[in-house]
Amino acid sequence: MSLTIDFSNKTVVVIGGTSGINRGVAMLFARHGARVAVASRSSDKVEDTVNALEALGGQAMGFTADVRDFVAIEEGLAKVYEAFGLFDVLVSGAAGNFPANVNGMSVNAFRSVVEIDLVGTFNVMKASFSYLKRPGASVINISAPQAFLPMEAQSHVCSAKAGVDMITRTLALEWGREGIRINSIVPGPIDGTEGVARLAPSGAVRQRVIDSIPLGRMGSPEDIAHACLFLGSDLSGYISGVILPVDGAWSQNGCGDMSSYLGNLARQKEKN
Repeated sequence: MSLTIDFSNKTVVVIGGTSGINRGVAMLFARHGARVAVASRSSDKVEDTVNALEALGGQAMGFTADVRDFVAIEEGLAKVYEAFGLFDVLVSGAAGNFPANVNGMSVNAFRSVVEIDLVGTFNVMKASFSYLKRPGASVINISAPQAFLPMEAQSHVCSAKAGVDMITRTLALEWGREGIRINSIVPGPIDGTEGVARLAPSGAVRQRVIDSIPLGRMGSPEDIAHACLFLGSDLSGYISGVILPVDGAWSQNGCGDMSSYLGNLARQKEKN
């Protein structure tokens, strides 16, 4: 089956779009004709990603900001609006994670993840609202299976991502009358990302993760990007408030033994 999704003359903003999953999302939208803006904390990564996006033949820009800094996000999004106009698609994907049990985690460590994942999402949502096309804008938050599956050594991420999904559901109600759709995507293990490198660093652990995925393989950034492309297009024009796992049915399998693995990893670190 052949299907063409055209984002020509559309503006797509990807927060956290300079690495991993989010960079893959930005690149795919650019390949489908979109004007793409990216943001992250690293000016070098922003510059490199903008160059890569422009090499695809389209318009691109970026700005440097920490999602925990509302003013910086607000100012950056204002510059994107001035250059590219109203946003057709907004992807919010900044995240932080590390394995640590509650008793082995400082208050500041817990707060840091909650502020990046949850407060950062709130900041991006609030700062972008005035620039979202209405009707017709599509907002996509990048979540995680920890939002609905408790895992050892992940209390910070579980708390933060559950909040992200509730922001998604709440804003589907609050912004729906403006003609704005908002959904969450829940990635499974995505090959080649910092997250997989951190949580499955060895060949044996990597294979154990693959064995726990019903489809029998890790995903790619393009798998998540294709889901974003769908949710950002008119094909999903009546879909809002959805939490969509894109994980090869990994979460249906309870994410294998990832919970116990992370718990053991955290306990070993506490002993050392």
